[in-house]
Amino acid sequence: MTTRILPAVGDPDAARIFSTLLSQLPSAEPSPSVPDSTTLLDTLARLAVDSLDELPEVVLVHERIGPVPALELIREVALRFPAVGVVLVSSDAGPALFSAAMDSGARGLVGLPLSYDELAARVQAAAQWSVGVRRHLGRGAADADALTGPGGRVVTVTGAKGGVGTTFTAVQFALAAAASGRRTALVDMDLQAGDVGSYLDVQFRRSIADLAGIQDVSPRVLQDAVYEDRTGLALLLAPADGERGEEVDDRAARHIVGALRGRYELVVVDCGTQVTGANAAAVEMADVAVLVTTPDVIAVRAAKRMVRLWERLQVRKAEDTAMVVNRWSKHTEIQPALIEKITKTRATRTPVPAAFKELQAVVDAGRVQDLDNRSTVKQALWTLAGELGLLAAPDTPAAAPAPPGGALTLRAAGTVSRLRRGREG
Repeated sequence: MTTRILPAVGDPDAARIFSTLLSQLPSAEPSPSVPDSTTLLDTLARLAVDSLDELPEVVLVHERIGPVPALELIREVALRFPAVGVVLVSSDAGPALFSAAMDSGARGLVGLPLSYDELAARVQAAAQWSVGVRRHLGRGAADADALTGPGGRVVTVTGAKGGVGTTFTAVQFALAAAASGRRTALVDMDLQAGDVGSYLDVQFRRSIADLAGIQDVSPRVLQDAVYEDRTGLALLLAPADGERGEEVDDRAARHIVGALRGRYELVVVDCGTQVTGANAAAVEMADVAVLVTTPDVIAVRAAKRMVRLWERLQVRKAEDTAMVVNRWSKHTEIQPALIEKITKTRATRTPVPAAFKELQAVVDAGRVQDLDNRSTVKQALWTLAGELGLLAAPDTPAAAPAPPGGALTLRAAGTVSRLRRGREG
């Protein structure tokens, strides 16, 4: 059996040593080394699109990989690609690191400097485990679901600037998913100025900051911090005291989002409009990253600035970002196609119309869940939720789910339908 090995090594000299030793292993097929965590995750995701069989059996992670720390990267690979055996390579081969690596999902630990015999033994053990898991999972249509790991999908919603409708969009996405039958969590990671609770008329003593110092976010601990709302959403709110937002760093964000992913079918994260370590980690982990803008020069410039910042920080590539254009009208000079060209993102097919009068009453009352089903804004956002694959039946994105208390029907001659026909034409 041929063992495909993908090393993730940032240091060029170490990468050459890895390549030399791996090429000497019997029946080994080493791939060129990837230099950072972002490239590794992108490579695995690209390979997983076709089939489970396209993934390497073994991934080697060097201790100095970045920008994501090695143990966090191992945890992410283990969650998203459970059929891949991950081996950590470190100069510290002591019991404490071994235990931490196993807790993160690694299948072995190899000490530095590299020893041929030790490397061969660890790679062989990880490969055998990987083959066994794949045999158990089987092949076919279920591969895509198996590759996502335990739990569901993560979608982040970020604003190009303040006031573009980020929180409202995130809330409506979550409401649409919950109404379609998906068990959905909504996380407010706008840590200093989160308004999810205000939009849904919710007050709760617990917040995401209460989970920041916990190393192992167990289901019971998570249950204590999450508010089960009558809308069907599980809410993890931002701290009432903005200064507590500093307690939630990138490490805490990864643990929290990972725990939520393991418990809910869909996790919607409102990332606000400022880049912090916590929401950057969430965007990097996300299966779908949404950037919200309005069709005006200032907002589009801010969207371009945000995309470039993500790329410099190796958080997200522009082409992997879905752009939602809010407050659109046919008279707007800046159209979605132009925004897509300027930012190099992927503009969604459905723009959200400018109709604030429909929203003003429920926003002022702090009850956006009561927005009328006839609202063109609601229709557009719920249609977008289907377009992005957030609903329980993603194969029919044009039909929005029925919200509690009534059916939501997209009118054939309505604004959203006309916009879609105009875009497709």
